[in-house]
Amino acid sequence: MTTLRLDDLKQYSDVLRSRSGEEITVRFIEPRDADELQNYFRSLSTRSRYNRFFGAVSELPKNVLENFVHVGEHEHFSVVVTVMLDGLEVIVGEARYAFHAEDASIEFGVSIDDRWQGQGIGRALLKNLECRAAALGAERLFGDTLRSNDAMIALAKKVGYAFTNSPGDWKLVRFQKHIAIEPQDIPCASWRLAAARKAAFSSLAV
Repeated sequence: MTTLRLDDLKQYSDVLRSRSGEEITVRFIEPRDADELQNYFRSLSTRSRYNRFFGAVSELPKNVLENFVHVGEHEHFSVVVTVMLDGLEVIVGEARYAFHAEDASIEFGVSIDDRWQGQGIGRALLKNLECRAAALGAERLFGDTLRSNDAMIALAKKVGYAFTNSPGDWKLVRFQKHIAIEPQDIPCASWRLAAARKAAFSSLAV
């Protein structure tokens, strides 16, 4: 089980930078984001939605949207990447990940708004997911993507993922990476909080 305090999701937000130096925020999705998240998926190109969900969808089904906006249930988490435009917070990317305690791994999927691709946001998000995975005690990150998804495959290669066949589906390829980071290596609020909490628990147990 996670040690994250889900009563105050804002404490797990991380401020990162795009390739051009623009400030971007990675934070947990909240129920108030439901409409904006749905609009985000609707605005993606048909190809981007197909790559994200491995099928033709125009929007998130109601039950899937509900799962996205309720963080922590059954060890599933969702984050959005946002930027400030004209004083408004705008979603430009998202990720959904699940912690598998049986093998200490994180399975994830991501998407970036077509208009914001190529600006280093995907790379920043993947590095942040490594940090968040380590905070949950994971030792490995992995995801599946379509063999035709050249952009995702290229991005995963750039940040050090290895590739193998995806079990049970020849149309997919699996990319995976061992997590070997220290708290200071990747700025990540969720990692620092979890590490501090684990240290506190350890001292109480002595």
